[in-house]
Amino acid sequence: MRLALMSDIHGNIQALDACLEHARGQRANKLAFLGDMVGYGADPSAVVERLMPLMEEGATVLKGNHDEMAVNPPAVVSNIGNSTATWTHSQLDSKQRAWLDALPLSVQLDKILLLHASADGPELWRYVYDERAATASLDAATRTPGVQYVFGGHVHEQSLYYRGSTSSLMKFTPQPGVAVPVPPHRQWLSTVGSVGQPRDGKPEAMYALLDTDRWQLSFHRVGYDHDAAAWAIRAAGLPDFFADRLERGR
Repeated sequence: MRLALMSDIHGNIQALDACLEHARGQRANKLAFLGDMVGYGADPSAVVERLMPLMEEGATVLKGNHDEMAVNPPAVVSNIGNSTATWTHSQLDSKQRAWLDALPLSVQLDKILLLHASADGPELWRYVYDERAATASLDAATRTPGVQYVFGGHVHEQSLYYRGSTSSLMKFTPQPGVAVPVPPHRQWLSTVGSVGQPRDGKPEAMYALLDTDRWQLSFHRVGYDHDAAAWAIRAAGLPDFFADRLERGR
């Protein structure tokens, strides 16, 4: 299996289409979308319409915190992260909202656990930013028999942690396009980055590809028309900050 792992699309149809095309070029034969299909970006409806038939064809699609907020917008806007929830809600029809609402928080594929945030309480939307949070997530995940790999998103960064001969985790910094051996005699946790809103100072979209025949993991950066995505945000009347972020990659 060549599993393309995509997360945090955030209503960015330009980035999603670019990553899907790139994944096809990498011979991906299974797709997994790890939550936050909507929020921030100008095209939530188009993104959902792209993903719904892919799920019918066998793709795994999970719920993220922005998907949940788009279905049930907060009554009080407390931060910039949920400021577009009501607008996103209005852009989706009832069928699309029902589809988002029914998505699971996690899915296990043999040795692999897929989710949006941390396995240590997926519904709490905890961020896996460092070794301590990665340890909590991996410990929770591997209580389920057979789980050796955990993949998530939420933090908008690409990272890889592994457990060696000791109980502590070690962090590996991935390089774009370079396959990393991830043998199943160890335990692994990765955040796959953000398709639609990178935050590492580079505008290129992010996703990862797991080859389960060779047990290799590759992290990819994909160029796309981020100017068009930023223009769409401004044209929709959404905060300029979200457009600026696409242009800066931060």
